[in-house]
Amino acid sequence: MTLDLTVPLDWKNTDAEGAALLDRLQANILRPHVRDHLSVLFLSFGDAAEAKDLLHALEPMVKSAKQHLVEVEAFRADATLGTPYVGVGLTASGYAALGVTHHVPADPSFTRGMAAHDTNVALDDPPVSTWDAPYRGEIHAVVIVGDATDAGMSATRNAVLDLLPDSVSVGGEEIGLGQHNANGDGIEHFGYVDGRSQPLFLTQDIADETADTPGDHLAWDPAFGLDRVLVADTAAPHPHGAFGSYLVFRKLEQNVRRFKQAEEDLADQLGLIGEDRERAGAILIGRFEDGTPLTTNREAGEPLPVANSFTYGQDTNGLKCPFHAHIRKSNPRGSGGFEPPAQERLHIMARRGQTYGERVDDPDGDIAPSGRPSGGVGLLFMAFNVNIAQQFEFVQTLWVNNPNFPSVPAGQPEPGPDPVIAQGPRPSVSQPKLWNATHAVKIDPVPQAVTMKGGGYFFMPSKDFLAHV
Repeated sequence: MTLDLTVPLDWKNTDAEGAALLDRLQANILRPHVRDHLSVLFLSFGDAAEAKDLLHALEPMVKSAKQHLVEVEAFRADATLGTPYVGVGLTASGYAALGVTHHVPADPSFTRGMAAHDTNVALDDPPVSTWDAPYRGEIHAVVIVGDATDAGMSATRNAVLDLLPDSVSVGGEEIGLGQHNANGDGIEHFGYVDGRSQPLFLTQDIADETADTPGDHLAWDPAFGLDRVLVADTAAPHPHGAFGSYLVFRKLEQNVRRFKQAEEDLADQLGLIGEDRERAGAILIGRFEDGTPLTTNREAGEPLPVANSFTYGQDTNGLKCPFHAHIRKSNPRGSGGFEPPAQERLHIMARRGQTYGERVDDPDGDIAPSGRPSGGVGLLFMAFNVNIAQQFEFVQTLWVNNPNFPSVPAGQPEPGPDPVIAQGPRPSVSQPKLWNATHAVKIDPVPQAVTMKGGGYFFMPSKDFLAHV
């Protein structure tokens, strides 16, 4: 192969080899596919031949990366709506159920699966016996259907279900529903703008982000090579130029009431008043609800057009953004202290999650914690990896859950675990009282408000594999 996978792709000016790659690659991997309405179907195969016939029938419905990119351009030009998104992934046991045993994806974590005892213990996840029912049984495949409208998603979902033979059973389904703030930005259920700080694999996307940055200079470089998200699909009948990616899927239930109460309690402990109380939540997340990072000083309630172009180089003592803040724990931006910055970048994943659950309250409204949901809503976490142990598992175990990460200056207490998504014990931590303060204040542990309810590891194969397996 002559295409250079170590650099981003200029998809509009690529050669025939690059064009063929995009035609055979599933959508949503190189660029997030917008879909406010989502269905995630988990399937089990009972007959290998009929399962293969199903994959053959699904392949024309599976959107290619090329089709997705062309549709985005059409929408930008004249608001032409795109077609529904359909994606298909297989577990390691799914390949076995199909009778495909040669040249299958060989990532050791993928082969073990998320429910394996060693993986479960390493991730500090709840026991598998407590997971939601669909994730306790054997899953062979996932079919993801998404669209901008509920009607479009439902029609495509039903078309997928109509293709299933009797030997293929639906073990479970998750329904995703996008949440938005008053500005129309996508948010998660705690009310914070989500999907920021993504690795970018297309030169056009990188140029767009640079154009939005004053001086056209990015403090944090979002450009990643194709080899940080694409995996050769060696099981494809014509493997040259066929690629897929490992999908990590996790259902994360959010206790919004508990988290919003934790924000109120922290604001009280820090003595924050008025509009400045919103900084309590920002101290836990690392960003304000509108996405402005804590590394940027601002007056309370005053938004700034800063989304992703920042590092922690000017905040080495954690006096603006605490060391334990969610976004600093999950992406230290070269400041983790245990690896060179270039090595740190190898752990970054392409996140493609979607919120789930309906709620009667306004997630963007000014409502007391008691009026927030305590369950039934959350995040369908999805991320694409080339090496699950190096990316997702590393971030979850050695960054997010690790109370000693990142490295802190001598004499400072350990950061503690990520207050948002960490699993395991939650000790008291020290918080900066004010920006650029000379001392910190010890505060009570933040109660766990995100519970992992189940998940799995999948490989999203090339369309070539789906058509000819």
